[in-house]
Order: sequence, then structure tokens, then C-alpha cells
Amino acid sequence: MATIIIHSNSLNFEQCKVIERAYGQYGKPKKVDNHYRIELETAPSQEALKAIADEIKVDLNILPAGFNAKEIKLVISDMDSTLISIECIDEIADFIDVKPQVSAITEAAMRGELNFEESLTQRVALLTGLETSALQKVFDERLTLNPGAEKWISGLKDKSISFALVSGGFTFFTQRLQTQLGLDFTRANVLEEDNGKLTGSVIGDIIGAQAKAEFLHELCEKLTIQPSQVIAIGDGANDLLMMNEAALSIAYHAKPTVQAQASCSLNYSGLDAVLDFLG
Repeated sequence: MATIIIHSNSLNFEQCKVIERAYGQYGKPKKVDNHYRIELETAPSQEALKAIADEIKVDLNILPAGFNAKEIKLVISDMDSTLISIECIDEIADFIDVKPQVSAITEAAMRGELNFEESLTQRVALLTGLETSALQKVFDERLTLNPGAEKWISGLKDKSISFALVSGGFTFFTQRLQTQLGLDFTRANVLEEDNGKLTGSVIGDIIGAQAKAEFLHELCEKLTIQPSQVIAIGDGANDLLMMNEAALSIAYHAKPTVQAQASCSLNYSGLDAVLDFLG
């Protein structure tokens, strides 16, 4: 049997008809918590599922075989363009008038066209001389959580599931989000400062794709759990190694290369739709 999750708490008549037309006698969705599910004898292809999702503008996903929601003990998430709506480094760059250059490098790195570590080194170098007060302005004036973020994190706490935020961005933001949201674990890059200005370098090893995957395993050891008890979510190519280690990988409004490799995708829903997998 295959379980199809329909990430909506209310389906209209036309949406139901599209689903029933696709799945015939098995196509009547059943309400579970705040979403719908369908049990099918044979799983449809990802392409067929995406076609229905795009037609009704509601996310549909197949639960991976063997996935056990009751065993999940950790969710690990990317920060920029996943938990939050911005790429922090792009917004920082705006304060030193190099946002177009930095954004172009960021976009290419997220598509997987550039080595992440090298791309971050290039981008941070462009920030040389910027007053560190700009970081607080980005946090206060430009950083917003993506829809459903607070409900998502609250729901995980209700289920006693730990939350880890890992980022190829910077500790300035992850630490503040940890305090604001009550997150269990965070890891990110440390920007080097001198006399109140950025030096254009980071301190220590860069948190790239491999470091994110290693952080997942480090947390598994700390919590005495297995990767099969982890959900990983991200949007960029540098999240894929981490996502591939988890029992369930979720591409959130992600680049095509990430959606192609993730077990599930969310393109229309907010972050609280992650809770549907745990229903």
C-alpha cells in the first residue's frame, strides 16, 4: 500500500473531483488531523503526483516505504530560504552596494553550479569593510519567518521532537533565531570582525554540504538515535548531502535539482505542512 498525503485542511469540490478522477474508487480523500490522505495499492509516479498538485495548487506527497512517524526524534532544517524568507548574505550585501554580485553567486551555488565553500568565500570577501551594525539591521528590518514556521516548531515541541537549525549562513542570525524560537541546536559560519567591521573572512571551517551532513550524524550520536529517526528539510544543493542521510527529506520551495532528489516536496504549503508527515 502507498500513502498519499494531501497537504490541505479543506478541499473544495473541484479539487476533490480532480483527485477522484485520477485515483478512481480509491480517490476519496480521508481527513487525518489537519490534512487528507489516500491509501493506494500502487504508488503513482512522482510526475503524475506533481501534475495533480500543480492542477489543484495543493501539495501531494507519497510517504516513503518504511517511514515510521512515531520514531522521528529530530528535524534538521536549513535556514536561508527555508526557515526564513531571505538569503541573509544577499541582504547584508545590500548595505555595501554589492547585492547584485552576491545574489548572482548565491543563486548559482543553490542550483549546484558552484562549489558552496568557494562561493561563500567569494561572497564574504565582497563584504569587507562593512560595519557590523548592518547585520542587526538585516535581522530587525528584513528577516521574516516563512509561513507556518512558528506553528511547525510548536508542533514539533508538542511531539517532543528536537529541532536543529544548520546554515551555510552566519551564527549572528542562527543564534538570534534560537533564542526567539526556542530551538534546540544550531550551527553556522562565524563572520570575522575587527573594530566593528567585517574583515571579509569567516573563522574556522565553512559550514557547507558535508558539514551539514556531519552535523546530522553528530546530533544522532548526541541524542542516541539513528538517521532513520530524522527528517531533513532544505531548498538548495548544499542541503542534499544532509537530506540524503535522513529517513525523510523535504524540498521546501526548492531548486529543481533538490526537488528531483528529495523524497517529498512542498511548493504550495507553509512549513507547518511538515507536521502532516507526523500525523
